Amino acid sequence: MADGGVTTRASLAVEDRMFRALAVLRVVVLAHAVALNAYRNNFDHPALGWSCVAVMVVATAVASVVYAAPERRVPGVLVADLALAVALLLATPIVKGPWFNATIPGYWIIGALLAWAVRYGWRGGTAAAVLLGAVDLLTRSDVAQKDWGNVFLILLGGSMVGFVCESLKAMAAERDLAQREAAAAAERARLARAVHDGVLQVLALVQRQGGELGRAAGAQEQALRTLIRSQDALTTSAEAAAGRADLAAALGALGARAGTEIGLPAGAVELPAHVVTELAAVVRACLDNVERHVAPDARAWVLVEDLGDRVEVSVRDEGPGIAEGRLEAAEQEGRLGVAESIRGRIRDLGGTAALDSGSYGTEWTFVVPREERP
Repeated sequence: MADGGVTTRASLAVEDRMFRALAVLRVVVLAHAVALNAYRNNFDHPALGWSCVAVMVVATAVASVVYAAPERRVPGVLVADLALAVALLLATPIVKGPWFNATIPGYWIIGALLAWAVRYGWRGGTAAAVLLGAVDLLTRSDVAQKDWGNVFLILLGGSMVGFVCESLKAMAAERDLAQREAAAAAERARLARAVHDGVLQVLALVQRQGGELGRAAGAQEQALRTLIRSQDALTTSAEAAAGRADLAAALGALGARAGTEIGLPAGAVELPAHVVTELAAVVRACLDNVERHVAPDARAWVLVEDLGDRVEVSVRDEGPGIAEGRLEAAEQEGRLGVAESIRGRIRDLGGTAALDSGSYGTEWTFVVPREERP
């Protein structure tokens, strides 16, 4: 933020848009000032008066160019902008005479006022408004009621526009921070799933079956190191969604496991490639749980249904079921196999995961929409 905070890309974008709008407003109020001075043409010193108008035209063009670049919005430029507006107010009684009715710049001074409000927030807008309002009143020999009303509007406009701009910058910065935190959390969840699906499962298998799986454990160690190094090279969502794949083919390959039967539709089930990858990982995690908690060759059934606007995948076994409270206890102990590798993946795809478990066995039902929900 420009006033008392850290400048972020989002807050700077807000400021850029406000200055672009201000550039248009400057042209509008310049046209009004030129037209009004031409219509009244009540200068005591016409040459000096039209010279002031010419200065306003040049200053408007220069300000539009200078303020277009963020690096040029330095204090010196804004002070010069405000000083020119003050100078034109002070020149009015000299050019028009002490009993003038309207100042030479008229509404043109709000260009400098709003520049301070956009750049420095409500404090800058209020300070500029107080200075311009005070000078406007002091230059008049006779202050009318409308003049007090104009000063009030200047004060109100400077402070309120400054407050709104400052709030927009703060909200933009907070949105950037929230997006970064969400991306970091998503990446941590992805790594947790990958570690669970690969490294931890293989190490658990080594613990059960002995040294013959040492080579696989070594490969998984290398995979873990690669995953950790990849945190700084995330694939963008646009790249991830670029291709499509056949879910039926991906799940059909899991039928090689002993005791597993796969029921697939007659045709291909095309989905975005990353959706297919995640669904295959979910089903693989379910089958790994069957092998670990029921038996290595326990029977399991995988059924895929293409329902048009959504795809439904179910995984069923005939094991002893999952004891009540067991999944919650595992999550509290930091074992996130079901919470992240299964439910977390489906949640991130915008789908639902339903569990039905009892003495008759366990069945997971996953429903994923054709198009991901925002």
